[in-house]
Amino acid sequence: MKLSNQRRMAADILGVGSERVWMDSEKAEDISTAITRADIRELVTTGVIKRKPKAGVSRGRARAKDKKKAYGHRKGHGSRRGAKGARMSGKERWMKCIRSVRKRLKTLREEGTIDATMYRKLYGKATSGEFKDVSHLESHMKSEGVNNGKI
Repeated sequence: MKLSNQRRMAADILGVGSERVWMDSEKAEDISTAITRADIRELVTTGVIKRKPKAGVSRGRARAKDKKKAYGHRKGHGSRRGAKGARMSGKERWMKCIRSVRKRLKTLREEGTIDATMYRKLYGKATSGEFKDVSHLESHMKSEGVNNGKI
């Protein structure tokens, strides 16, 4: 039997879409006789017509993806969106680089591998952007014969 009119009225009364209206299939006869909004309201109060709960979106898949990303997976070229500077700004990239180089220079000075004068010279070069990373700094020191290449 066709209950589309009753479903529409019930949806309007309950304040939900017609898909979220539950009707007791065993009481279909009672529902079909309800032709006014008052009749539908009465069926709602008796529990013959109910509002279905809202269907949520599960975050299970998102959590699994986040866990993989934490391990560094799913970050290849095909997964990247936006410009190069959108993922890590130029300033952030610079800070990451310069901090590691300065940290290495500090440890070399503390170990006694380089003296204070050489430290200041290399520190200035690092600040001017001469070294890309720690390995570049060390290769420069080796080629220049700083401390006879003993690193």
